[in-house]
Amino acid sequence: MDLKDQLKNLFPEHTESPEDPSEVSETSLWMQDAPIICKYEKRKGKPITIIEGYTGADKDFKILAKDLKKKFSVGGSFKNDTIIIQGDYRDKIMGFLKDLGFQVKRVGG
Repeated sequence: MDLKDQLKNLFPEHTESPEDPSEVSETSLWMQDAPIICKYEKRKGKPITIIEGYTGADKDFKILAKDLKKKFSVGGSFKNDTIIIQGDYRDKIMGFLKDLGFQVKRVGG
């Protein structure tokens, strides 16, 4: 008897949730008409990638920020309706967003 069977015996009314939390967030994102803007800047001599222009709920944009940071193993933050990712990841982020179904516009350089 494995652990799942033991847990089913202890909690018979419990239903299983999806295994992968990123699948849940991908299906709940708001698709929009205007493209998301992905640009590159240097702040204090360090490169950053800025993503802005999302018209959906802030909660969905925060989930997208978390997914991006986890996928590329980088630091970043969500401030003032923009996602700030540490480093120059424009091409990778644009590919990831296009795979999710977003239109993406590259700005600068």
